[in-house]
Amino acid sequence: MTDEQAQAGTAEGQGPVRIDEELSRHLANKREELFEEFELRDSFPSEVIREAEERTTDIEAEIEAELDEEYRTDCRDLTTCTIDPADAQDFDDAISVRREGDDYRLWVHIADVTHYVQPGTAMWEEALERGNTVYLPGYTMHMLPPVLAETVCSLVPEEDRLAHTVEMKIDGETLSNETIDIYKSVVHSDERLTYAEAEERLDESDAALHEELTLVHELADQLHEQRKADGSLVLNPRRDRAHTIIEECMLKANKAVTHELQWVRGLEAMFRVHPQPAPDEWDEALREIQDLDGVSVPGDSWDDPRKAVNATLEEAPGRQLDQIQWAVMKVMPRAKYMSDPFGGHHALNFEIYGHFTSPIRRLSDLVNHWIIYQNETPEGVVLAELCDHASDRQKAGETCERIYKDFLQEVGLDPHAVNNRGLDVVEEPDESTDIDRMAADVSPEAFN
Repeated sequence: MTDEQAQAGTAEGQGPVRIDEELSRHLANKREELFEEFELRDSFPSEVIREAEERTTDIEAEIEAELDEEYRTDCRDLTTCTIDPADAQDFDDAISVRREGDDYRLWVHIADVTHYVQPGTAMWEEALERGNTVYLPGYTMHMLPPVLAETVCSLVPEEDRLAHTVEMKIDGETLSNETIDIYKSVVHSDERLTYAEAEERLDESDAALHEELTLVHELADQLHEQRKADGSLVLNPRRDRAHTIIEECMLKANKAVTHELQWVRGLEAMFRVHPQPAPDEWDEALREIQDLDGVSVPGDSWDDPRKAVNATLEEAPGRQLDQIQWAVMKVMPRAKYMSDPFGGHHALNFEIYGHFTSPIRRLSDLVNHWIIYQNETPEGVVLAELCDHASDRQKAGETCERIYKDFLQEVGLDPHAVNNRGLDVVEEPDESTDIDRMAADVSPEAFN
């Protein structure tokens, strides 16, 4: 488990980080400055808000009507849950799992955003312009209007929701997909779990969802080990079980959809391409890692740098993990969206790859949902141009997030605490208690 995940877990039971009004204004001014610099859109145009409100007037009746459609499968009887960070505001995906003899059947249910947001609408055009949701600590700029992102589209617990389901029968020995079915559905999430809660359920044999979580972790753990053996780069070898479940299930679903798009249908789509570093750059990274105190790169693994890094991280002392990760990240090119998938995804070691499991927060997934359902590119969309735009918007959002986190540290706030616990603006903190509370929220680096 990384330090960030550990902090996230311990933060779930704590209250929000307290700041005074002056600091709150200071943070707001910094955000506005960054939004302008990186051309990020915060508020939504009135036409987009009006469309979203009109499109979401009677959700229950619309879902009930959808159940009568031949293309919509009723998956509400499946035991289903979401697993997300404690501070998640939107729930793109949910999972269901079942053992079938020696095999597994895995369902990955993804919010059916294109049912509500379609080409030709102001909501669609706004999503294309934004490119993705931008998550700053304590502040979110959604790609979609909040009424869609946080309620109508989100797979919230104990409510029926429209979804796009990827159903896979997985061979228990080879872990390959024996069958892949992609269809529109109606789902009913039984519970919304945080990562920490999912970990607790895995440890408690009599807890609700224990059997399902144990089974899906059994599958995910095998997928993870197979992926490492195949040469997929795993920079966080000590990830907890809940994160492993979500990461491997989403990768499996994304690969299944990409396979369908490229090899079965031969469709142009928004693929995710990650170029590989030059050989001399990889050598530089491995030499830097080899020179770290207490670290040794296994001699038989240098021919495949990804396997070399994986093997080194498994044995390296915890104090050196960040340095090893940083040495790798320095030589890694940025992944980008392309309408041509060939070139593959180097870090994952996938021949082709694309995104499908986060249409609430990523433009690429939203567009791929439309293509897989309609069997064609949205009218008026030039995918090559849209891929470049989505890549640029992602880079802008990530750079903005990094600068804002640095700024929080400069003013004495811990970005991880703010991210996981939120902010509470207090008018005049009590001198005997609230000031002490605020001091406890400040990152130690502020005093060094």
